[in-house]
Amino acid sequence: MVSEARREEILQNLSEGVVEYDENQVKEWSQTALDETLDAYDAIMNGLAAGMEIVGDLYDRQEYFVPEILMCADALYAGLNILRPHMKIDSAGDVKGQVVIGTVQGDVHDIGKNLIKMMFDVAGFTVHDLGRDVPLEKFAEEQLRTDSEIVALSAMMTTTMMGMKRVIQMIKEKNPNVAIMLGGAPVTKDVASLFGADGYAESAGNAVQEAIKMISRLRELQNRGVAQG
Repeated sequence: MVSEARREEILQNLSEGVVEYDENQVKEWSQTALDETLDAYDAIMNGLAAGMEIVGDLYDRQEYFVPEILMCADALYAGLNILRPHMKIDSAGDVKGQVVIGTVQGDVHDIGKNLIKMMFDVAGFTVHDLGRDVPLEKFAEEQLRTDSEIVALSAMMTTTMMGMKRVIQMIKEKNPNVAIMLGGAPVTKDVASLFGADGYAESAGNAVQEAIKMISRLRELQNRGVAQG
């Protein structure tokens, strides 16, 4: 059993390795985590993913740009390749689900969306990435095709943000049980509520937590429906 102080040291070095885009550091400490029997899911979410959260903040503050983001992502995946095969299914089993994600029509910004996609990936979700500048009706079509519990919409401009409202209407008409999450610079919690969304992601890490909560709520409702039926 790894001590709390040692756990903190391992997580800190994993996080730092991602932020500094140091693949060797990430690989070394990922292996250390396994050798010292630290839970792989803990190492991924509180080490690697926590580092990527910091990277997202650095990008928002324009201290990091696209090349740095890509190198940080490489470091993160270097750690994932080592840790993920050892992830206990049950440690994330109750939160796994499917997500359709994309940046809405007219919007070609996708760094934020890619960060959130990565966080879903890390957390063990199956991600259906539609990319950027996605035709509005495509979200509803992909949700029906995959039967995903969550649709995550991203917009970085006020003009394209309005398309989100239309997507929500299209999806809810066809399948009222789908949870829809919004994110992006112009989106606020109030806007998300106004548009009829079920959740709002302030950051990449927050998106995963929000998704887990939404899936739990959906499953509760479904179970209740089954029990009543």
